[in-house]
Amino acid sequence: MRKYFVFIFALMITGVVQAQDPHFSQFFSSPLTLNPAFTGKFDGLWRLAANHRDQWPSIPKAYVTTSASVDFPILKNKIAENDVFGVGISGVTDASANSALKLNYGSVSMSYHKSLDENGYNTIGAGFQGTYSSMILDFTKLTFADELGQNGFERGTTLEVFSNNKNQNYFDVNAGLLFSGSSNGENNYYLGASMYHINRPKISFKDDNWYLSGRLTVHGGGSFPVSDVVAVNASVIYQAQNKASETVLGGALALNANSDNINPTNVYIGAWMRLNDAVIPYLGLEFSGLRIGASYDINISSLKAATGNRGGSEISVIYIKRKAESKGLPCPRF
Repeated sequence: MRKYFVFIFALMITGVVQAQDPHFSQFFSSPLTLNPAFTGKFDGLWRLAANHRDQWPSIPKAYVTTSASVDFPILKNKIAENDVFGVGISGVTDASANSALKLNYGSVSMSYHKSLDENGYNTIGAGFQGTYSSMILDFTKLTFADELGQNGFERGTTLEVFSNNKNQNYFDVNAGLLFSGSSNGENNYYLGASMYHINRPKISFKDDNWYLSGRLTVHGGGSFPVSDVVAVNASVIYQAQNKASETVLGGALALNANSDNINPTNVYIGAWMRLNDAVIPYLGLEFSGLRIGASYDINISSLKAATGNRGGSEISVIYIKRKAESKGLPCPRF
């Protein structure tokens, strides 16, 4: 049975350059893969973020994705007060079809945010990101249609159409815009847009000229305190790449256990939904600048028969190192 799954993924891999990038259900916890303009846009000295996703666990190692990033604001004494100049580095590793296809990439990003008022509550910024990627296809783990005969799987001729180069290395460029605002210094709302693979790098394991399609992302959200101990967090994202698209929306309640808005101890309970695909319950815990989130995709699409309703598990970690005299400026959180 496992070989049949590998066969299916082999067909998918031949068109992988026209499919979607690796993505996270907790998109709000992976800022530098969401929008380069998020670089340095937080209240603190530096930020560390990490995510791990195992999609469709009923299919052995279908998609396993891990990301990590660190970013920080710089030149605070050289730019206007309440402006932010941020730099960051990030990396992603993505393995598909039991590691038959591996994608690894590293990125360097920067952004600048201009304050629109004297308090720094409202800002508008732009970010840019350069990425170097390496894609590796292990043909020994693939099974193709001409290898399926009356007596089972036998070595076929499909591999002859592929190039001898099993590695594809390329450089691409990403950019984004972000508005972040607050009406009272306590709430926050934001709206952003980004484009990845602007230069459409060439990628192909065959002789054809295939190019990586650009990924357009539009996203927004906000955090709104209801009382000293309760806040509502919400976010939405729309992504489109080639002929694939997705919309994810939802929110979580934050229950503040110590009534401290600068350094809170929060428990998050909520859910997001990927339209026509999955319901995503979410639990989170935040304390001392550290936020840990856990979610699980419950598949509700026509694929649920194959996945057994198991869309995938995901864990996220974000740590922000803050100064003792932090202003507590409202910044995007979800």
